[in-house]
Amino acid sequence: MATVLHIEDDPVNRRLVTKLLAAAGHRVVDAATGLEGIRLAEQVEPDLILVDINIPDLDGYEVTLRLRGIPALAATPIVAITAEGDRETSLAVGCDGFLGKPIDARVFARRIERFIAGRRERGDQASGEARLRVKSQEIVARLEAKVRELSDANARLEEMARLRREFLRNVTHELATPMTPVVGYLRLLQNQDLGPLSAAQVKCVEAMSGSTDRLRAVVDLLLDVSTYESGDMAFTSRPYDFLSVAREAVDEVRGLATSLGVELVQEPAARGPGSQGDADKIRRAMVHVLDNAVKFSPPGAQVCVAVRRVEGRGHDGESPAGYALLVADDGPGVASSKLERVFEPFYQVDGTRTRKHQGVGLGLAFARRVFEAHGGTVSMQSPPVDDVAGHRATGTLVMLKASRDGGAKGHER
Repeated sequence: MATVLHIEDDPVNRRLVTKLLAAAGHRVVDAATGLEGIRLAEQVEPDLILVDINIPDLDGYEVTLRLRGIPALAATPIVAITAEGDRETSLAVGCDGFLGKPIDARVFARRIERFIAGRRERGDQASGEARLRVKSQEIVARLEAKVRELSDANARLEEMARLRREFLRNVTHELATPMTPVVGYLRLLQNQDLGPLSAAQVKCVEAMSGSTDRLRAVVDLLLDVSTYESGDMAFTSRPYDFLSVAREAVDEVRGLATSLGVELVQEPAARGPGSQGDADKIRRAMVHVLDNAVKFSPPGAQVCVAVRRVEGRGHDGESPAGYALLVADDGPGVASSKLERVFEPFYQVDGTRTRKHQGVGLGLAFARRVFEAHGGTVSMQSPPVDDVAGHRATGTLVMLKASRDGGAKGHER
């Protein structure tokens, strides 16, 4: 039994070839485009490749030229099968045979088996060289046009990114401006500085205050991300204690965890040498990660937290190179294909309006940018491969590492 790769965009022709070759005892792998065919050829390493000349993206001639440049496929027979292609050009670019369409079902399998057994067609050398030069010139012209197209598209994307940054900055400003008096007046009402409130009024003001705090947190996050992307985010660089900042962040989300029935479990950690950087932004980055872990955990689950030293030595040769906050949860986890995408601004695994969890998709993006500015990294495992606080979580494990000596680099882009 031979494995045959069939590169053909017409599903009817693909089914016919599969039926005829399968009846003869062969395995057929299909590809609908030239690029897909090249990928499968490298992956499968078939015994023979059938390629239609008129296929999307790269045509059959270009696919053959590319396949002939792959060492593992150098000796693999390639047969062009087409209604409109040219036999001499097909042989010139590297095909070993040429079959016309429509396919003759009575003899097709036998003809293919001859090529598998070693049959090779040869074209006229002088004619082939001329045709190969013409085809090469056509490919160069197509590449030139594609480069221009991609350059134009890249310029448009850069302009769109600039407009997005400006829009984000302007919207954030427009939201933040009216928030200031709202927050101020709500505080006056809560403190009853404008007169006593009834129990019902107190309840209403508390509800309004909670919603306002949530909105203000979103606005602050939008402001942080927009200033970071525009290169205007400023960091302070002062001594701080990583462990103390982590404990403050945990305390900040403890109320949310309690309300959702999630237990926060902290691994014991010894206080170590101080670090240098922007403690406030470090704390806020930690809060976003912890908040995510709590929100995505089912009731009764645990979110396990640990602060650990990063291996290596700092500038003094004795202190640790840095510290890491580990946050593990028993939530639904993240698909491996999306482990990096979740750190992109505005990206959400479930971005529908009916999603269960709130958020605008900026928390993890902000956390990564803050820790990278402190000479560190933010990464995710799903499912976790490490224990945290004696527990192997089933959802995700986010690791926030910061350099002890790196300080914070302001105005990063």
